[in-house]
Amino acid sequence: MKNITIVGAGLAGSLLSVYLAKKGYNVNVYERRPDMRKTSISAGKSINLALSTRGIHALKEVGLYDEIKKISIPMYGRMIHSLDGSTSLQPYGRDKSEYINSVSRGELNKKLMDLAQHHHSVKIHFNMRCLSMDMDKNELYFHSDDTQITTAIHSDITIATDGATSPVRMEMLKIPRFDFKQEYENYGYKELHIPPNADGSFRMEKNALHIWPRGAFMLIALPNMDGSFTCTLFLAYDASLGEENSFEYLQDKDKVQKFFKKNFPDALELMPDLLEDFFANPTGTLITVKCYPWCIDGKLALLGDSAHAIVPFFGQGMNAAFEDCTVLNECIDKYQGDWKKIFPAYQQLRKPNTDAIADLARENFIEMRDRVADPRFQLMKKIEAILYAKYPDRFIPKYSMVTFLRVPYSTALKRGNIQENILLLL
Repeated sequence: MKNITIVGAGLAGSLLSVYLAKKGYNVNVYERRPDMRKTSISAGKSINLALSTRGIHALKEVGLYDEIKKISIPMYGRMIHSLDGSTSLQPYGRDKSEYINSVSRGELNKKLMDLAQHHHSVKIHFNMRCLSMDMDKNELYFHSDDTQITTAIHSDITIATDGATSPVRMEMLKIPRFDFKQEYENYGYKELHIPPNADGSFRMEKNALHIWPRGAFMLIALPNMDGSFTCTLFLAYDASLGEENSFEYLQDKDKVQKFFKKNFPDALELMPDLLEDFFANPTGTLITVKCYPWCIDGKLALLGDSAHAIVPFFGQGMNAAFEDCTVLNECIDKYQGDWKKIFPAYQQLRKPNTDAIADLARENFIEMRDRVADPRFQLMKKIEAILYAKYPDRFIPKYSMVTFLRVPYSTALKRGNIQENILLLL
C-alpha cells in the first residue's frame, strides 16, 4: 500500500487524511503552523463558516458528522437589517428542514485533527514549512521551525491541501503550459464582535445569518456557541472606489464611529469593543484562484483552496473542498487504487464545477450587499418560492441547488441563470 503525504492540516487536509486512513493508506500530514489545539493561534481567514449539505455529506461518509454537529448552530434564513433598524427574515429553504450551520473554523479544525489522529495510520507533523519539491525524485523539502533543519521527504503520492497561496502549486508553475490565474477583489474584510448578554444569551436572533446590506458594502454576523456573534465588514479597500465607505478612509476612531453610526446604528449599539476590534484585527483579502492541471501523472494533486480558492459569499469554500474529498474517494473506489487513473478522473469531475462555484460566489456578493434589500428582488424570491413549492422537481432555486442538494455546481449555475431569466420576464 502506497504512503501518502498531505501538505497542509487545515480543514480539507485533516478530513482527507481520515478518508485515506479508512482506505488503508499510511498518511503523513505536514502543517506549517503549530498545533492549534495546544497553542493559541489565529485560525486564519474568516473565523466562522457555513456548513451545508455537501460538507455534511462528506463528514457523514467517514462517520464524523455527529461530532461536528455538536459544535454547529442552525441558521434558517437571512435576517435583513434595514437602515431604520427594522428586520425581516428571508428563509433559506422551503421549511426548517433546509438550513445552513454556523461553525467556528478553529473549533472545526481542532475537532477534525482529533478525529484524524484516532487513526494510527495518520501522523500530523507541525511547524513543518514546505519549501520546495523535486517532482522527478518524488521528494518534498520541509523546514522545521522547531529544529531549524530542512528535511527531504520521499512520497509515493502527494496531495496538496495547502491553501490559496499553496507552495506546492508555486512549484507546479515550473511545469510547461501550467495555467494559473489569481484575482483579488477590490474589497477587503474585517472581523468584528458582538458579545453575549451578561447571562450568556444571544443579543440577536440566534438561528439566522444577519446581514446589513448597504449597496456597495455590507456587514454580516454569524452566531457562536458562547452566545456571541462573529461579524464581518466587507468594504472597498480604496477611497478611489468607495470614498468615505472604504478601509483607506477609515483610518481613525472618529471616522469609524461615525461610519457605523450612519450605516449600522443598531449593530453599533451591540458592539462595545468596535473601535478596539477594528484597529486590532487585520484587513483580510478576497481572492479567486483558478489553475490547470491539478495533477501530475499519478504522483501529485491539488485539492481544496490550493486548486480553486473562491470568495466566501456563497458559503461554499469549505463545502467545495469537502466535496473534493468525496469525489476523490469515489475515484479511488472506481479505479481500485490506480492513481494514474484516479487523479485525472477527479480533476475531470471537479474542475468545471469549482470554476462554476467561483463564478456563483462572486455573483452572490452583489446579491447579498445590494439586491436583498430591493423590493423587486424580494418579490422575485417570493415567486421563486411559490414555483418551488408547486413544481419541486422542475423549478429548484439556484441557492437551494447549491446549498441543500448535491447537484453539480456547473448545473446549478446553468439552470439558475435560465430560471432567473424566466422570473425577470414575469
